[in-house]
Amino acid sequence: MSLTYGSTPRHAGDVNQGTRGPENHLGSPVRHFSLQLSPTPRGARLARLLATEQLRSWGLPVHPAEHIVAELAANAVAHGRVPGRDFRLLLYVVGDILRIEVTDTRGDRLPHLRQGEPDDESGRGLLIVEALADRWGVVPGPPPRKTVWAEVRTAVVPTGGAERRGAVSRGGRRAGGRR
Repeated sequence: MSLTYGSTPRHAGDVNQGTRGPENHLGSPVRHFSLQLSPTPRGARLARLLATEQLRSWGLPVHPAEHIVAELAANAVAHGRVPGRDFRLLLYVVGDILRIEVTDTRGDRLPHLRQGEPDDESGRGLLIVEALADRWGVVPGPPPRKTVWAEVRTAVVPTGGAERRGAVSRGGRRAGGRR
């Protein structure tokens, strides 16, 4: 496992116009957290736990990001696993957008939404991501990689004279035209 911290995001280049991430606007603080994990169930659990702790240290809400990280990491383990090759989790914040990226080494296996049967025990990960994220997508990386990403908006919420970051209400309209 490797951890990196810094002030600018490191991520796979977005090649699809509709999938570009948040732009770094002048004056907007940028935070990022990156770690490389083994493509095992333990690696997926660590991704969720360490992402949760990082979000708390940034003063950001844990929900829904922890669930998105859990699903994307589990998918990287289940569908993107190549023995001996790790997957990477990247979190970064630009302005009021938290972007979550999971990169694996199975660029030949692109994820897709599927409607499962009510008694299926798996296969709902991307449906959960779709429900929780404001936007999500897939970016092909340099072979053999791909990055599955999701974005969640945060907002500055005043609390008794001080400001803290909190989740945007889900009652209104979401980015991308969805509810």
